[in-house]
Amino acid sequence: MTDPIETRILIIDDHPLFRKGVADLIGMEPALQLVGEAADGELGLRLARTLQPDLILLDLNMKGMDGLAVLRRLRGDDELDARIVMLTVSDTEADVLAALRAGADGYLLKDTEPEEMLELLRGAMRGRLVISPQLTELLARALREGATPPPPDQADLTPREQEILALLARGLSNKLIARELDLAVGTVKVHVKHILKKLGVRSRVEAAVMAVSLT
Repeated sequence: MTDPIETRILIIDDHPLFRKGVADLIGMEPALQLVGEAADGELGLRLARTLQPDLILLDLNMKGMDGLAVLRRLRGDDELDARIVMLTVSDTEADVLAALRAGADGYLLKDTEPEEMLELLRGAMRGRLVISPQLTELLARALREGATPPPPDQADLTPREQEILALLARGLSNKLIARELDLAVGTVKVHVKHILKKLGVRSRVEAAVMAVSLT
């Protein structure tokens, strides 16, 4: 699968020098186009609604409205369908889990090497869940320690739900799952909600971890 042409990106980060660095990095990748920058959450929300970007890079710790609050607002807006990747200095377990459970499509550290950052952003563009490599073990351990096996009736997934769960475990977005299974995106969203409820988990990431224990 080839990268989409000119994936449109919005940066929400209150550090101007870092925004410039990311803008320069994006300028090195022909498939990426920077369409907007915001120095705070409120402006970021307005630009997201106006620009309708494909990918939003969001800082976690900002003055005023923090990144988690912005993330929840973005996820609560039915008119937005952007991929959202946290780009932060925090590598604490609590922050990683909170962001992913709030609906982030990735969690990258700001000290990631430029080439590696571009590769991870390419993965996000393809609909993958992207995590800085140094956080992978932390995330897997935290989710497995916190996960409890679902009751038998909750684990009773339909064949279609099992198909979708397998694709969730591969990190695919609702759009890509819909394309893979020839379904409407709205239908996939409904199935994902049912899967989370049956498995007794709160996020797609936790469902993906649970998928390993059910196979």
